[in-house]
Amino acid sequence: MRAAVIDAPRTASLQQAAVPEPGPGQVRVQLEGCGVCGSNLAVWQGQPWFTYPLPLGAPGHEGWGVVDAIGDGVTTVSTGTRVALLSSQAFAEFDVAPHDAVVPLPPSMDGVPFPGEALACAVNVVKRARIAAGETVAVVGVGFLGALVVRLAANAGARVLAVSRRPFALEMALLQGATAVVPITTTTDTVARVMAITGGEGVPCVFEVAGTQASLDIASAMTGVRGRLIIAGYHQDGPRQVDMQSWNWRGIDAINAHERDSRTYVSGIRTAVEAVAQGQLDPTPLYTHTVGLGDLHHAMDLLRERPEGFMKALVLA
Repeated sequence: MRAAVIDAPRTASLQQAAVPEPGPGQVRVQLEGCGVCGSNLAVWQGQPWFTYPLPLGAPGHEGWGVVDAIGDGVTTVSTGTRVALLSSQAFAEFDVAPHDAVVPLPPSMDGVPFPGEALACAVNVVKRARIAAGETVAVVGVGFLGALVVRLAANAGARVLAVSRRPFALEMALLQGATAVVPITTTTDTVARVMAITGGEGVPCVFEVAGTQASLDIASAMTGVRGRLIIAGYHQDGPRQVDMQSWNWRGIDAINAHERDSRTYVSGIRTAVEAVAQGQLDPTPLYTHTVGLGDLHHAMDLLRERPEGFMKALVLA
């Protein structure tokens, strides 16, 4: 098979490798593609805690495809089933996963990309927020995850304020159900605009989705008294500072909405499948760029540069 390899920071190659064999309790999936996640950026940029080259196909973890082999003892899925999977080396033509880490996709989704782990992340983030119908919600950072959070929050009956630097992202937020948009300028000005919209009360539920110090500062400052700050951004490029005096005085709840339990992710994928199948969620417009395995470097650079019009890249096998 062919597999992409990150050989060094900002350097990727395409290599030939043996097709992996599923062990007991595992399935092998012939991959159709894999999404590029914001969490991939740190390893692409070359943060000092990574070791290179990475394993074949790593860090691809948003794969989907068709089960083509099963290991001993697997009875929950059969060959020929189209699935989304939780795995870690999906920038390749094949990958293996535990049988309980694959989720079947209905025939109505045939031919449609489905980076299940990414969609599950959005589902689980919004679930952790405990949104009430009629509540005002702000989403700071409208990339792929932020746009999905906007849609899911709107589905929950919230009034959604979308806050982002990019005009294209704000337009996308409106299409996903945002009721108002606020462009990011300075922290002071951006927060002042949100405060004006909320009558000076701040926002009772704020999602920080960009994963930067600036976005954390903005999201923190606009959270109202006894509000909930949902940290969904992936903060993996170094320490962060928070205004604990202000957090403490306002009595806000800070919720780190990242999951690490595979069962929670699988549950999120199942919920996402249902939402897409029922027409409640349509992530297709957010898949703005596609590349082949040999162009993984291009997909990673798009993620790093985020040009106008970019939301998410898919690497097709």
